[in-house]
Amino acid sequence: MTVDEHQQVVDELQVVIDDTQHTIERFEATGMDHEMPEDYDRLLAILDDAVTQQRVHTLAMLDA
Repeated sequence: MTVDEHQQVVDELQVVIDDTQHTIERFEATGMDHEMPEDYDRLLAILDDAVTQQRVHTLAMLDA
């Protein structure tokens, strides 16, 4: 991948991260993290995966 392609992926992952964090905040504010713990755990997994992928692409850009 080119640096520009990595940057595009990083930017798109940031949107996923921001949206997921917002959803997690809404879950917590309404008590849904306790009402729907499996869904809450899935949101945390999505966030973790997106951050991990973003880090991989950021490191790849730095190595280029």
